[in-house]
Amino acid sequence: MTEAPVIATPGPAPAPGPRRGARWLAVLLVATIAVGGYLWVTTVRWQHNAAQWEQKARAYAEEVASLRMQLDAAGTELQAARDQLRTATARITDLANEKAQLGDENVASQQVLDYQTQVSAAAGTVASALGQCVSGQEQLVGYLKEADQYRADDLRRYEDEVNALCDEAEQANEALQQELRP
Repeated sequence: MTEAPVIATPGPAPAPGPRRGARWLAVLLVATIAVGGYLWVTTVRWQHNAAQWEQKARAYAEEVASLRMQLDAAGTELQAARDQLRTATARITDLANEKAQLGDENVASQQVLDYQTQVSAAAGTVASALGQCVSGQEQLVGYLKEADQYRADDLRRYEDEVNALCDEAEQANEALQQELRP
């Protein structure tokens, strides 16, 4: 008799090991967390930097607005100074004419000449002071048009100097106006 073939029975099933798909999923999860963390840190830094730039931009915008208001005020003062100079010149002419008609022609002429000399000297002082004021304000306007090329504290210092010149011109004009009043 022939022996029947012996069929071997299979042994125990192999223990389940880590699957490639699970490893791949773990690596993908770690990479996603790392990229997400990097993006979060980058976003926070960007937001912080953007807030700082926005704050600086607002500060500069406020400073520009302030300088424009000062420039407008300086222009108004300049126009007022020119108007005062025209008024003073007209008044000097009127006073000179009035004085010329007084009393004795020789005495009146000498008085007019003395008065005109005094008023002319005062008007010259006013005109010179106003000229310096106007020149300073025109130069300030030029600086303010290109304010980004200058330091703000230098612009303010120069503006203060120009304002001081204009104040002196205004005081000289007021003194002349007092002299011109009948």
